[in-house]
Amino acid sequence: MNSIQEAEVRLFVSARGWIVPEAVRQLYAASELEGVRLTVGFPDLHPGSTTPVGAAFVTDDVIYPHLIGNDIGCGLALFQTDLLRREAKVERWSELRFNLEHPWEEFVSRFLEEQELESTRFDSELGTLGGGNHFAELLTIEFVEDSIGLKQFGLGKQQLVLLIHSGSRELGESILDRYTKEQFSQGADSFAAREYLREHDFALRWAKANRELIARRFADAIGAESQCLWDGCHNSITRQEHQGESLWIHRRAALTTNDEFVVIPGSRGSLSYLVKVLSDSESHAWSLAHGAGRKWSRSESRLRMRERFGARQLVQTGMGNHVICEDRDLLYEEAPAAYKDIETVIEDLVESDLIAVVATFRPLLTYKTRKLQR
Repeated sequence: MNSIQEAEVRLFVSARGWIVPEAVRQLYAASELEGVRLTVGFPDLHPGSTTPVGAAFVTDDVIYPHLIGNDIGCGLALFQTDLLRREAKVERWSELRFNLEHPWEEFVSRFLEEQELESTRFDSELGTLGGGNHFAELLTIEFVEDSIGLKQFGLGKQQLVLLIHSGSRELGESILDRYTKEQFSQGADSFAAREYLREHDFALRWAKANRELIARRFADAIGAESQCLWDGCHNSITRQEHQGESLWIHRRAALTTNDEFVVIPGSRGSLSYLVKVLSDSESHAWSLAHGAGRKWSRSESRLRMRERFGARQLVQTGMGNHVICEDRDLLYEEAPAAYKDIETVIEDLVESDLIAVVATFRPLLTYKTRKLQR
């Protein structure tokens, strides 16, 4: 416990990385919580409301729901489609409604049964993206660094893929609201902690199913079939057995290293990366960076982007990616320039011997939201 041993703080960031001092302050503040053994910041580290984003926290026997926030189970999933690059009709597809901000109009009860999930008052949110940095994106392979690794992952060089970023929506928010946002006084074995973890685990399964349904809806809209190749949660609390001890890993926008391959996305104006995990150890809290990470806050991004760009300039990026986002504030908040350089994030992880690059993806079509009116 901290009363006996001070927690360790580690940053996997090079001198060329962009880290706001407030994010580092929040990382150190988290290390002072009772029972925290290790806090780790990755190259995508940036400030949150109270807890840094792009970090992992290892505790001995205390559960801290506030460290992972309200979007429990938020994560990324990559789906291969049965479409090839030459079959892409991006201009035509960019005119489709998709309706991923509206409830799915088919049989939710049947889908819940398929996913072995019980019905909740949030059933209508299944298959919807949510706001913020969530997205559904169609990509093509740009460059292959490791053809054997790509084959092991199960992906062909010419296949179009879908990358989905979403979470548990208001279900996760309701769970956090029902529990204290500070530590449980009786630790991980308390009744409150056990109840929280039970609901937390349900939210993880719900969020994964949500990404599955979003991909199905997107693929249906463009006349494709989809199959999940990888799903990675980056907001969670999991138990880790280590040298005869039970530790608790809290991840706030940090991927687990349980999988052999993971996807680390850039902004909608940069490449995304399929990488092979090289290290799975306590040194980095069994975790990895989850993406590029924000460079500026949302309010600062709106101010900066309005001075530099008109809305029309942001709906097609320099890479030729089509962006569907009819919420102007969100369009500015999520502009590529508001995010860190994904190449630097990847280089920092490679130089730390945490990953090896397998392939890169180029975005073709990014869906954020249409106007709420149908």
